[in-house]
Amino acid sequence: MTRANTQARVSIVGGSGYTGGETLRLLLDHPQVEVTRVTSESNAGKFVHSVHPNLRRRTALKFESMEGLKSCDLLFLCLPHGEAMKRIEHFASLAPKLIDLSADFRLRQAADYDQWYGHSHAHPQWLGKFVYGIPELHREEIKKSNYVTGAGCLATAAILSLYPLFKAGAVNHKRVFIEAKVGSSAAGNKASLASHHPERSGSVRSFEPTGHRHTAEMIQELSLAGPAPQIYFSATAIEAVRGILSTSHVFVNPDLEEKEIWKIYRGCYEAEPFIRIVKERSGVYRYPEPKLLIGSNYCDMGFELEDSGKCPPDESGRRLVVMAAIDNLMKGAAGNAVQAMNLMLGFDETTGLGFPGLHPV
Repeated sequence: MTRANTQARVSIVGGSGYTGGETLRLLLDHPQVEVTRVTSESNAGKFVHSVHPNLRRRTALKFESMEGLKSCDLLFLCLPHGEAMKRIEHFASLAPKLIDLSADFRLRQAADYDQWYGHSHAHPQWLGKFVYGIPELHREEIKKSNYVTGAGCLATAAILSLYPLFKAGAVNHKRVFIEAKVGSSAAGNKASLASHHPERSGSVRSFEPTGHRHTAEMIQELSLAGPAPQIYFSATAIEAVRGILSTSHVFVNPDLEEKEIWKIYRGCYEAEPFIRIVKERSGVYRYPEPKLLIGSNYCDMGFELEDSGKCPPDESGRRLVVMAAIDNLMKGAAGNAVQAMNLMLGFDETTGLGFPGLHPV
């Protein structure tokens, strides 16, 4: 049912984490949404602003236990990975539409959870009911669906930046090298030795050089445009709170010119409200920069085609370096979820997501 001219009643399960807090921040300024409940088992009874101090005097909501959840129009699930799948039947009984921001329903094959997450899926029959929630790839499916899953933040940056090339059949799918640098908030708000200030400060730490679970999403989604790619992905933690810079190395036909690459990206993303192609001839910000995107739902992407006269011959093709920047808590999580909500409820897709970011920061 389209609710374009009405207030939608929305609740958030697991609202004390960074993703839940960002989702709430966006919804409080959404003109067509009323946030009715926000849950947190460890903070039940406390004001929301006691955990999210940026929301002082923005809401009088208090955290509640999940036991107090009532029916609503749409439920955001912002629980730790592995939790939503255990209670999915209950959550579905509370709201006709669900958006799960965890990894519990991102993969289409149950066997992939054993391979990439090290555990079996509690309700594999539900996997086929969820649409993978990147609107730029699945807009029409999201509009028609009652169940949408968020996408991994690292996966989002890589998928969005590479999808046009795969769709055009322009790259060698057997050699795809991706490295992503990510800020500390991607690890959540639970303290650990890795997040302890003396250990984290000043670090550039390779924390998952191989085997990162978001690789499964990249393979799954890029396979929609052609043969399954062979992806070699590495993840690096840097001294930043927010932001992802994904750098991909792919190989294209040696005869492919830069103007043709521009045409591929424009043909795919020219009408997209949150995609910007960044490729300047001069200046500090010639390429995508996560710092400029803090708090925004944009994905900035750019590319550099290696000069054939300055690189050794490679039988795989000519190297194309593709860069993408996002705020991991926004386009990589809460912002993307609100964008999907707008589509599901028949609102303008950009509602509540117009913030362009700050400069300087």
